[in-house]
Amino acid sequence: MTSATTQTPTFADLGVPASLVDVLVAEGRPTPFPIQEATLPSTLAGRDVLGRGKTGSGKTLAFAIPLVARLAALGAERRAGAPTGLVLAPTRELATQITRVIEPLAAASGMKVTTIFGGVSQRPQETALRAGVDIVVACPGRLEDLIGQKIVRLDRVAITVLDEADHMADLGFLPGVTRLLSQTPAGGQRLFFSATLDNGIDKLVKRFLNDPVHHSIDPAESPVAAMTHHVFEIDADAKNDLVFALASGAARRLLFTRTKHQAKKLARQLTAKGIPAVDLHGNLSQNARDRNLADFASGAVKVLVATDVAARGVHVDGIELVVHVDPPAEHKAYLHRSGRTARAGSSGDVVTIMLPAQRRDTKDLLRRAAIAVTPQVVTASHPAVVALIGEVAPRVAPGPGLPGAGNPPAPGATGGGQSQGANARRKRAVREGVAEAPREGSGRSGGSRRRGGQGGQGRAGQAATGQRRTGQSQGGRSGQRSGGSSAVYSTSSGSSAPRTPRRAQG
Repeated sequence: MTSATTQTPTFADLGVPASLVDVLVAEGRPTPFPIQEATLPSTLAGRDVLGRGKTGSGKTLAFAIPLVARLAALGAERRAGAPTGLVLAPTRELATQITRVIEPLAAASGMKVTTIFGGVSQRPQETALRAGVDIVVACPGRLEDLIGQKIVRLDRVAITVLDEADHMADLGFLPGVTRLLSQTPAGGQRLFFSATLDNGIDKLVKRFLNDPVHHSIDPAESPVAAMTHHVFEIDADAKNDLVFALASGAARRLLFTRTKHQAKKLARQLTAKGIPAVDLHGNLSQNARDRNLADFASGAVKVLVATDVAARGVHVDGIELVVHVDPPAEHKAYLHRSGRTARAGSSGDVVTIMLPAQRRDTKDLLRRAAIAVTPQVVTASHPAVVALIGEVAPRVAPGPGLPGAGNPPAPGATGGGQSQGANARRKRAVREGVAEAPREGSGRSGGSRRRGGQGGQGRAGQAATGQRRTGQSQGGRSGQRSGGSSAVYSTSSGSSAPRTPRRAQG
């Protein structure tokens, strides 16, 4: 590793091809981060690598560069359903983010990339695979489905990347990951990135990596140095005022809750208070998740309320404040949530809101996370809170068309004058790409109906696709509420649309 007194090398110095250096410089990345500097000589030489670095350290580019560079050098012919590069990721959001990093590099090398995950129709993915791609970025469940359907095979994979292997283990994906790795050629290059080596990761390393080079830039699970941590203690009856105050700043902030219902409710409450917010959690359809995340990333809304499903999948620059509205259950979740700020050398603040009854658990959580911070008893107007709010964003009155606000749609936005029956809603959802169309041979497209609605939404918010299971471990129930995802997207962030069941619908 380069010493503190040695000038940081450029990507060209590390052996990165000129065509890729040009892309990196154009993107404002003239010099590598430490994990890239440490791993690139080994990965570009074809060695198996086990990389360990804290979240936000630049791991994605550390494997994207050698993946594209070495595949381009191999010059393998592109074939239908037979990629030569494979990246496995635990969540849809992370897979999408990885693809965005790889695509400019791949395009400069004349290569094609596609992303595979559940919760959406497989037809576009199938079309891309049949047309031929060089690199597949995939979540394990949907990839196994497509392999079972003989749409894709892994016998030509020359380079395999396993990203956030520890999170794969946390989600119970290791059996599927093991099956997938077993289908790749034994002589191929493999790059594993994991914060820890527990929960079976060490077994994967021993089985699939050949004489790997180990690179650990920071101690496993270490906090990011540029983060400033705060613990605010407040009584339960004043907690909402504190949350609203912390969310009111003009810069991006990410608020974490423990449950999907809490995320949905809080986003709705914030929007009603004039603070446009969107939610991100497992009950949203993929279209709604993409839309909400895009609104947050573009700055259309400045507040994202999420469950842990987003802790490793949100890679958005400029998040100045992360708020643990509820302290997470364990220290790894705390570090991964917090890692959405202070990324790639920038600074950020992390606030944990603690009730008096949570003192002992929070103290233990922070000890295990190696965070040294003194709790402060505060109110919403406490100087420490005001300092974190910074510039207050102008309040936005709820109204039609506000991104993420969840307000009543503009006339015609949800089909004014259209039939509102369940079957009509279901057909519109499929037609508009909100819900996944039934697969051929899958039987009844609507599945079984359930009475009474869910989450207080009535039938209008029920799963129009019948909440059928797809079998993807990472996708969960792809039909879950997806038929009403426009309504979910709106209602989850402050809709005043009716929530009571209608009579004699559909």
